Amino acid sequence: MKNIFIIGCGLLGSSLLRRIKKKKIAKKIYIYEKSKSNISKIKKLKLPGTIVNKLQDGVVKSDLIILCTPMSEYKNLILKMNKFLSPKNIITDVGSSKLETSKIIKKFLKKGIFWISSHPITGSEVSGPEYGKQDLFKNKWCVLIKEKKTNKKHFIFLNKFWKKIGSKVVSMTAVKHDKIFSITSHLPHLIAYNLVKSAQDFEKKQNFDLIKFSAGGLRDFSRIAASNEIMWRDIFFNNSQNMRVAIDLFIKNLNSFKNDIHSKNNRSILKKLVQTKKVRTKIVKLKQDIDKPDFGRV
Repeated sequence: MKNIFIIGCGLLGSSLLRRIKKKKIAKKIYIYEKSKSNISKIKKLKLPGTIVNKLQDGVVKSDLIILCTPMSEYKNLILKMNKFLSPKNIITDVGSSKLETSKIIKKFLKKGIFWISSHPITGSEVSGPEYGKQDLFKNKWCVLIKEKKTNKKHFIFLNKFWKKIGSKVVSMTAVKHDKIFSITSHLPHLIAYNLVKSAQDFEKKQNFDLIKFSAGGLRDFSRIAASNEIMWRDIFFNNSQNMRVAIDLFIKNLNSFKNDIHSKNNRSILKKLVQTKKVRTKIVKLKQDIDKPDFGRV
């Protein structure tokens, strides 16, 4: 591959930058970043790649374009890039929800240009180029969105690209993707935000110095709740229909637990607790996490 253009150089963008350089996947890497703070950090860290001031410069010089920005920026970026895009450009992104963004792409992207969405299943609660890691994608799943009209040549190219990055690649439709991740990713983050807010509300109402007594549960949820608020607002809004279904299911199960506790239904609550423990065993067995207690913390 000749050149790659990364738009948005936060955690994922800068991690891709590092990995592409290490694996010598491209001759040249171009970077577009609108945050002056991030630009300063990129220069200070001496990250590989050439920073461009205009989208045009990166688009016309690159074969592969990767959007690593919040999804709310897609429309504006598409409208700015359209004039300079050509069929030779392969476009992808790393967004966490796909159905609504695919509608934006179909509506605003210039005809004859192909965009195949990617979702590398990785990340952290921190954001910014200083937190990027060249092995962030190693042995992690990357979902490629494949529909009836997906360009086969571009799909094969992206499949090979993500494998070179170190990811395990799987394909599915945008509809299936958003349903799956509403439960496995989006709802857990929403629960984390809500739990931490509940702790804040409880602390204020009771006038307790509660946070300093945070046990492991609240501590671990607070890590997730420290994630980038713009990114997660975009995910919640873009996958709102599936989120509503997931939230309703969560409320139904929460009420079931509430009833068990109120009635001291020993059999029912133990059955739930035993069944849910099996998920952790399965996650470790599938090598989605390590089996050390407390996430391997020392």
